[in-house]
Amino acid sequence: MMSSIPFLRPSLPVVDEYVNLLRSIDETHLYSNYGPLCSQFESQVLASFFQNQGGFCTVTNATIGLMLAVRLAKRKGRYAIMPSFTFAATPLAAQWAGLEPWFVDVDPHTWCMDLNSLTQAISELGDEVAVVIPYATFGTGMALEPYAALQARGIPVVIDAAASFGTKVLEDSAQGHFGLGFPGYIVFSFHATKAFGIGEGGGVYSGDAEAVARLKRAGNFGFASDRASCEQGLNSKISEYAAALALATWQIYPEKIRKRQAIHKAYLDGLECSGLGGKGWQPQRTRGDVAFQFMPILCPPGQNRDQVVARMAELSIECRTYFSPACHQQHQFAACPHDGLVVTERLSRCILSLPLWEDMPESTVSRVIEGLTG
Repeated sequence: MMSSIPFLRPSLPVVDEYVNLLRSIDETHLYSNYGPLCSQFESQVLASFFQNQGGFCTVTNATIGLMLAVRLAKRKGRYAIMPSFTFAATPLAAQWAGLEPWFVDVDPHTWCMDLNSLTQAISELGDEVAVVIPYATFGTGMALEPYAALQARGIPVVIDAAASFGTKVLEDSAQGHFGLGFPGYIVFSFHATKAFGIGEGGGVYSGDAEAVARLKRAGNFGFASDRASCEQGLNSKISEYAAALALATWQIYPEKIRKRQAIHKAYLDGLECSGLGGKGWQPQRTRGDVAFQFMPILCPPGQNRDQVVARMAELSIECRTYFSPACHQQHQFAACPHDGLVVTERLSRCILSLPLWEDMPESTVSRVIEGLTG
């Protein structure tokens, strides 16, 4: 009997790899409140990924980061424009901030928010647009120049970049880590299923250091220097234990990314060699060097995606269907306004997420490709 192939197999550093950091916690007796390990990690990220431009802070998870960022960034208005083809955390963060999601369609190739649809929604809604929340779909380094232009016009932008931590963009005017210098908030996830996983956690970056300082203050109960709450806040601090795991992961992250990119390339090569690409199987068109979380692909037109998932399960290959249903098809958001969403609904019917994890052998990729051939 063939061994099963799980969809994801998270791989975090073992205790022996960061036991000295844990011992330092015992010695300092500092366990939270932006302790020395947390500060060290934030400083390393800001220096290495963002060339010390702007600010970066950790949060307990990306959803909390989105809630804080949207709450702080929004202007007077009713709506948060976003794609429906995203994780539920994106519209939930808008609702927690007192806004109503307005869903727009996505590009058929990149699967990121369609800029023409966005422009039309902004024209229609006018001053009722409180914030725009694009999603960097599955970790891609989407172009940010149009969103920087919105910021300059006074329309706030918060980027949901949950899976983009470690993604580098080396084309056009962008040189370096995704989001470098962007004036709005960019929110990353450190959930165990992400390429940079520490169990639970996240980070928020902005090219505006003061914006990050304000978010960090809001994440510490809105405390001013005298520990008196001066604005609406909550507790978004990570523990020093989470920071220790983040520092340990930071040391091995370049190799983790390299392995994930190699597996992704093996998938692309396998699709080409098997002839599946010519039969309508469509991978996402990504931008930059992506820290891949899994391998997303669209089934061909006319192919029953659910039958493919069932067939793969019979072969002991676990697949997922992110994001199906799309947000506007979920009960919590069914009443939210939206445009036609033609592409979104096609993606939702056809999307298939294939297994990918570090140390996944090429023979396993071949088994998955063979399973797709039927």
